[in-house]
Amino acid sequence: MGYFVHESSYIDDNVIIGDGTKIWFFCHIQKGAVIGEYCSLGQNVNISNNVKIGNSVKIQNNVAVYEGVVLEDYVFCGPSMVFTNDLIPRSKYPKGTAGYKKTLVKWGASIGANATIVCGNTIGRCALIAAGAVVTKDVNDYAIMAGVPAKQIGWVCECGEILNNELNCHKCDREYEENKGVLKERA
Repeated sequence: MGYFVHESSYIDDNVIIGDGTKIWFFCHIQKGAVIGEYCSLGQNVNISNNVKIGNSVKIQNNVAVYEGVVLEDYVFCGPSMVFTNDLIPRSKYPKGTAGYKKTLVKWGASIGANATIVCGNTIGRCALIAAGAVVTKDVNDYAIMAGVPAKQIGWVCECGEILNNELNCHKCDREYEENKGVLKERA
């Protein structure tokens, strides 16, 4: 076994966990889940049935990744952030997996503590969701989103620094250009 699971955690049958991954206290990984290499799952993380998680993903304490959510490589999920998977849940009228809305969090995106990601949306590549934000629509690549509901307040570099007005990063010297609300790195 090339990964670590704390003795207080429970791993169902039919789960794939990549080498170098660490699963800490009181976690539950449900059947059909696939977790990539070099991931870190903090205390009290639940990974639901059939969830797909890429490589080098960090999921902080008290996060549930529900069925229908896909996390690409290098995603960061802050403490106690929330995913949903049903837009109109009813205890008396459960829909089951056929009623779940898909959520995709693309490569390198970061979601702050206590943020909520409403299902059916895509979080773009390297986007930054502020702590406490409530995302109710798709998020562009490199967008910084904050508030309730979340609105774009700026742009962020792949390295995590806020871009200046010229869309340049003072930390890593990457340069970007915006065209009709879409940000791309200059070649």
